[in-house]
Amino acid sequence: MATNGAGVTSPYVELDRASWAALRQQHPMLLSQEDITRLQGLGERLDLQEIEEVYLPLSRLLSFYEHEVEQLHQVTSNFLGERHERTPFVIGVAGSVAVGKSTTARILQALIQRWESKPVVELVTTDGFLYPNKTLHERSLMARKGYPESYDRRALLRFVMEVKSGKAEVAAPVYSHITYDIVPGERVVVHCPDVLIVEGLNVLQPPRQHSDGRTGLSVADFFDFSIYVDAKQELIEKWYVDRFQELRHTAFSQPESYFHRYASLDDAAAHDVASSIWDAINAPNLVENILPTRGRATLVLSKGEDHAVNRVRLRRL
Repeated sequence: MATNGAGVTSPYVELDRASWAALRQQHPMLLSQEDITRLQGLGERLDLQEIEEVYLPLSRLLSFYEHEVEQLHQVTSNFLGERHERTPFVIGVAGSVAVGKSTTARILQALIQRWESKPVVELVTTDGFLYPNKTLHERSLMARKGYPESYDRRALLRFVMEVKSGKAEVAAPVYSHITYDIVPGERVVVHCPDVLIVEGLNVLQPPRQHSDGRTGLSVADFFDFSIYVDAKQELIEKWYVDRFQELRHTAFSQPESYFHRYASLDDAAAHDVASSIWDAINAPNLVENILPTRGRATLVLSKGEDHAVNRVRLRRL
């Protein structure tokens, strides 16, 4: 254990951006400005400097972890006298709505795909494991969409377990942010990836305790590395409201959008609606369910006001 500046024992080593950026060393930069523009989330700041100083050191670290985990699997197979089968390296990415975790996941996918070993990298979001709106309505959970109980946690756990076990094909439901619902009959199929990235609000939730006192499994039990994207709550709220304003002119403007009724709001009315949604749903979910899982992450990326990462905390082994 290490101590922070206040003398408090912490399982993390904390680095400012400059110290973290220096850990890139010679890890190659293989993304173009066109790639970065494509990966950037709505309303987020992302440039070559952010990739070079934040995500390239992270990519280098992940390559070390992936190699060592694969070596450990090899040693374990030898010990058991079993034929060694490659096991997917699984990364979890968690954080609040509007904090930028989806962008982080996409950047990591793009960088890892460009490693010298050219691994197959699949990215799955937990949105697909939300219960359909019909089910949420029946269970009086529409106002708690995004809370842990609004997900089919058993199906999500089964999906990650099957990928981790090397099953040839594993399917996940597809979610539409336009219709705000699961797309009937659509599936995304994962075929034995080398790396699986699982991104979502609650992927670091601890296992649930059963009524008989037994503790079950959680999705996070199958992660080889996990990342929590963090920022002060007031910043995330601002980013959420700003994104809501921008969506009026993009996704919300589509007639089939669940939120189409908000497209015609003026700026002041849209601000009030977004703030009320944040206060009623997203803020309580962050405080009650998401933020408490931050300490379970292997690495925490802390963002400042400009959406740029300014500090990194890495859990000591």
